[in-house]
Amino acid sequence: MSNLIQNFPEILTNSRFYIELKLDGSSEPVDAYFLECKGFKSSLDVIEVCEVTPLRWGQAKSGLMVRTKVPGNIKANNIILSRGMTQSVTLWKWFEEVQKGNWAKQLRDGSLTIYNQAGQEQARFQFRGAWPVSYKATDLISHSAELEIEEMEIAVEMFTREK
Repeated sequence: MSNLIQNFPEILTNSRFYIELKLDGSSEPVDAYFLECKGFKSSLDVIEVCEVTPLRWGQAKSGLMVRTKVPGNIKANNIILSRGMTQSVTLWKWFEEVQKGNWAKQLRDGSLTIYNQAGQEQARFQFRGAWPVSYKATDLISHSAELEIEEMEIAVEMFTREK
C-alpha cells in the first residue's frame, strides 16, 4: 500500500504559481509576475450537421433525418491577470501602444507555470498572440492598508498545456 501512495501524483495547489510575461525590447528577463489569473479556458465550437438518410421513418415520404455534432473552431477566452502595483510602467506602455493602433506589432507570448510544494515545475500553459484589452487599477482609499492592485485583461489567440 505504501508503494501505491508514493507513486500517486501530487495534487497541484493554487498557492504556488507564477505568470510570466516577457515583452520585446525589454532589458529584463521577465517584465511582469502576476498573483492571480482568471479565464484560462479553451473550448471548441459545436457544429450540428443535419442529413437526410435514405432510410424511411414511419410513414414519411422522405428519409430519416439524422443530426451529428462535430467539433468546429477552437476558442480561447480572454485572460485576466492581477498583481500588486509596482513602479514599472511596462504594462501601461504595452496597453498604450495597442490604443494607438499598433496592436499587430504588440502581440506577445507568455506562460502560466504551476509549481509543487517543493518548488519544482509541474505544469506549464503557454499562450500565444496576446494583446491587452483593458487595464485597471483598484480604487484608492487613503485610510486603507491594502495593496494597490493592477489588473490587465489580455486577448489570446490560443493556449496549450506544455507539461
